[in-house]
Amino acid sequence: MFRLLLAAAALLSSLAQAQSLVLDNIKGYGWDGHKLVRFSRLVVQDGKVVARGDARLAMPAGAEVRDLKGKTVIPGLIDAHGHLLGLGESILNVDLAGSRSLAEALARVARFAKAHPALPWIQGRGWNQELWPDKRMPSAKDLDTLGDSRPVWLTRVDGHAGWANGAALRLAGIDAGTQAPAGGQILRGQGGRPSGVLVDNAMALMEAKLPPLDQVQRQQALDAALAIMGQVGLTAMHDAGVDLPTWQLYLKNQDSLSARLYVMLDGKDGTWAKVGKPQPWQGKDLLAGMAVKLYADGALGSRGAALLADYSDRPGQRGLMIFPPGELEKRMGAAAEAGFQVNVHAIGDAGNRRVLDGFAALPEALRKGRRHRIEHAQVLALSDIPRFAQLGVIASMQPTHATSDMNMAEKRLGKERVKGAYAWRRLIDSGARLAAGSDFPVESPNPFFGLYSAVTRQDHQGQPPGGWYADQALSREEALYYFTRGAAYAGFMEDFTGSLAPGQWADLLILDQDYFQVPAAQIWQMKPRETWLAGKAVYVRPQ
Repeated sequence: MFRLLLAAAALLSSLAQAQSLVLDNIKGYGWDGHKLVRFSRLVVQDGKVVARGDARLAMPAGAEVRDLKGKTVIPGLIDAHGHLLGLGESILNVDLAGSRSLAEALARVARFAKAHPALPWIQGRGWNQELWPDKRMPSAKDLDTLGDSRPVWLTRVDGHAGWANGAALRLAGIDAGTQAPAGGQILRGQGGRPSGVLVDNAMALMEAKLPPLDQVQRQQALDAALAIMGQVGLTAMHDAGVDLPTWQLYLKNQDSLSARLYVMLDGKDGTWAKVGKPQPWQGKDLLAGMAVKLYADGALGSRGAALLADYSDRPGQRGLMIFPPGELEKRMGAAAEAGFQVNVHAIGDAGNRRVLDGFAALPEALRKGRRHRIEHAQVLALSDIPRFAQLGVIASMQPTHATSDMNMAEKRLGKERVKGAYAWRRLIDSGARLAAGSDFPVESPNPFFGLYSAVTRQDHQGQPPGGWYADQALSREEALYYFTRGAAYAGFMEDFTGSLAPGQWADLLILDQDYFQVPAAQIWQMKPRETWLAGKAVYVRPQ
């Protein structure tokens, strides 16, 4: 008993001596379960929230007090689906996002090539032929007009098609006699010659020839990506498809990460099997590898998404399944048997149905409480929507995909089938759990862009008036929930982040404007004044 009393006294003494911080006079928002709670005072100690309340809440003796003079504090935002190193690598690549014509895209490539004469390859991403006036797919001949002898490889905005020049095609040995691998397509021109665009699994023919990043470049990419996360207000993200060298890089950096990383280990190359077993959150809760990422199909923009019926704008074409019958299901089962959460990319209604069928075939012991996910869940047959709740499958969705794709989605799907596309409200009403993300660098990593798209279903010019299929929009409260607690739940993080609840890490944003009061049209323009992880600022906006 005497020893217990001594231990208790020592604990109380250490708590009294611990550094306490009070954020006072704030418009604070957090969660108590599913309920939104408001507070004007937040007490942080040793990096964690110990109390929240109004001006009557007692302040610890000797605490540092910051009067924020009415600024807004919200939980740090969590992106449930991104590609961290891909974001960082963008500093080494040409950015084609938003290019409004083929000529503009080629001009960007030419400027980048001239500015980087020592690079052995010219690489980039972000082109989208649907934004170009004639909407035609680009070709190797287009790139060859630039006169650069180096190989060029440019990934489409969705990451499911690539555009090569003649030098890259020759280096990869791709010619009229090359057969596309299963689950892939080589677009062809006159005489069956490759046009220069490779879709889905066919991209591997080129990617096998790309020079790998060295360790210095990989570290630079990680540092750059983490810095961007702080600037836009992301305190955590789920990295969707990580290979073994990247996982090892994260392990090397795990004690110094400035954001929490929930890793989906690559299921195509067997990374998860090499890691062996799920790697749970521990220590400071900065890194976990508890999921496996698999693919069912391709993407809608490149017509690789697998559909139950023909594309409305391309009769006879129904997209591509990445794996032959039985193989995806076998991999899902093996990952689940090994104890991993199974997260499967599915865009088209056929791809989503196949994944739902695969989850339904798992024994209940491998489903219940496992929080398996469909990444994107973009186009759903209306009859499949209730199955998410029935099977306990999380719909991990990206609001900006709706506003990026609205210029072509209805053409691809037709007026009836599009009712099951980007159908956030129908999923919620069916009882499904959602998690929100961006799929960066396919889309901007800025979570305020996602919050805006979720609430308005409009582009940044306010089009279309009233929103695109506005009946599927989210309320502001729902959108914030899915970018915080919803995403936290999907990554087994809800006990220690996402709500600013007592006992959780003080991962938060300080904002100049109140997210709940600013005009909806301005949500996408919001920026964090400060981004905090575990009670410390990892980003402070320059004044």
